[in-house]
Amino acid sequence: MHPTVVLIINFLMSLSLLIVLHELGHFIPARLFKTRVEKFYLFFDIKFSLFKKKIGETVYGIGWLPLGGYVKISGMIDESMDKDQMAEEPKPWEFRSKPAWQRLIIMLGGVIVNVIVGFIIYIALVFNNGTPVAYATDYENGFGFPKVLEEVGFQQGDQPLLVNDDTLTVASMLNHRLIFRDVKEVTVIRNGEPVVISIPDDIGSRLFEAGVGTSLSPRLPFVIDEVEEGSYAQELGMEPGSTIKSIAGYPVNYQSDVHYALNDVVEDDEDFEVVLEKEGSTKTVTATKNETFRKEKFGIVMKYTDEVIDDLELSRREYSFAESVTAGISRGYWTMHDYVVQFKYVFTKKGASQLGGFGTIAKLYPDTFDWTAFWATTAFISFILAIMNILPIPALDGGHVIFLLYEIITGRKPGDKFLERAQIVGIVILLALMLYANGNDLFKALFD
Repeated sequence: MHPTVVLIINFLMSLSLLIVLHELGHFIPARLFKTRVEKFYLFFDIKFSLFKKKIGETVYGIGWLPLGGYVKISGMIDESMDKDQMAEEPKPWEFRSKPAWQRLIIMLGGVIVNVIVGFIIYIALVFNNGTPVAYATDYENGFGFPKVLEEVGFQQGDQPLLVNDDTLTVASMLNHRLIFRDVKEVTVIRNGEPVVISIPDDIGSRLFEAGVGTSLSPRLPFVIDEVEEGSYAQELGMEPGSTIKSIAGYPVNYQSDVHYALNDVVEDDEDFEVVLEKEGSTKTVTATKNETFRKEKFGIVMKYTDEVIDDLELSRREYSFAESVTAGISRGYWTMHDYVVQFKYVFTKKGASQLGGFGTIAKLYPDTFDWTAFWATTAFISFILAIMNILPIPALDGGHVIFLLYEIITGRKPGDKFLERAQIVGIVILLALMLYANGNDLFKALFD
């Protein structure tokens, strides 16, 4: 089966499961509080449904537009904008007739279920698979650091051991911690001795603006294993079995040196020299860092000559069930924490340009039937759905929650006209965000 087809299947399976569970989070408390639910739909049924069946008071169905799902609750101002129903006298079974605390529980139900589902999946994954362990001292050559981290005190070859006072169990994830967490200091091993590096408060923003990824590259010696046909590397005369000795005068001993030279030494659209060596003979070629000279299109495949990396990939910590509960909840908490923190980067020019829609989300899923990866992604998306739905935007669960909290605190219920207008504003905001995010996906697909 083609990888793209597998990816789409994984995406739709996961999304369908999470949508149904989210809507059950609304449906179950609504029924417990004797509130009528008119519809329960997976996907949207604009104009027609792929399937529908009425059982009792509720029509259960599957729509044709896979952008979400919904439950239509009687007596509630929602995306259906059923003004005729709202114009009638309130009925005992309607949402608007229930106490505010019951309505609040109904509205929070979907988010709560998504959070619980994420925690359960992470607990199961930790119990079954453990967690990876790759301490910095396991990498004898240390790590390569981008220039922005050199500027705050890191040196090439440092081995990051502690973040604040916590042991970094996966050393390559240092950047992730710096971008998303509150880090005051990092302890590294340098030339066999511990060195404490003070971290500035704005390090996360500096890393993000510099386009630095969330993981460090261990320093691994390499040779060129393959040169892709028709690539820029082939034009330069690079050959399998060659080693790169320097780029723009920067010495290259490890693959991280290549990344550093291309990202932090070479200037855009300027010529520079690459010194190559093969079988004892050297040659120098001139290159230019233009649009085709990007890492993913350069056209070389590296073969690492340091086999220690293979052993590190197999190192995992195992957990008892009780330990996996604690570890799984911790993983879920930090997943949500880091996702919320990333919003401060979204509201920047660079962050806005990286905002993605359904295409970006779909690419998070594996393109093979790897169930560990599938469930890990499903848990992550479940947390994303919880966080996005609780945002205080009218038309989302969070918007309804804000109005209900206002009612509970003040004792005054917002008027139906106000709620209708707020719902319309919320729908417009969501449509605009959806068009922008999916437009970014389309632009990247066409021009990247």
